[in-house]
Amino acid sequence: MDLRKLKTLIDLVAESQIAELEVTEGDSQVRIVKNAAAPAQQILMQPQAMPQYAQNVALPPAVPAAAPAPAEPAAPAEPQGHVVKSPMVGTFYAASAPGNPPYVEVGSTVRQGDTLCIIEAMKLLNEIEADVSGVIKQVLVENGHPVEYAQPLFIIG
Repeated sequence: MDLRKLKTLIDLVAESQIAELEVTEGDSQVRIVKNAAAPAQQILMQPQAMPQYAQNVALPPAVPAAAPAPAEPAAPAEPQGHVVKSPMVGTFYAASAPGNPPYVEVGSTVRQGDTLCIIEAMKLLNEIEADVSGVIKQVLVENGHPVEYAQPLFIIG
């Protein structure tokens, strides 16, 4: 399934009252579950199994929907400065190769257009550039960790 379609489906579930969505396309099956207790969606992809038909099986009674969870406490305030967010889903790399020094560290001065990191997505290495000049106040992701679309990566002050 195309990543753009998957992102669109995730956004639709997040913005709607739908708690769960399952889509089958060809041999792929995607199930997106919104959990009110956790802020992230659960995404499971598995090959489609052959349907099995049961005869004379009693279905359990429908369970009424649970009441909405109480509002969560306010999120901590964002750090002061410009937030550089991930433009895609992928794996965060702080350096151009293992063993090389990172592109930037806390305290590094950057100019607009300087490379901050690399995000690997679908075997492509994408350089992420600074969109403002300043000093790196925080690096919010560890090297080699996965990142989500619009996830904060750096704080530039």
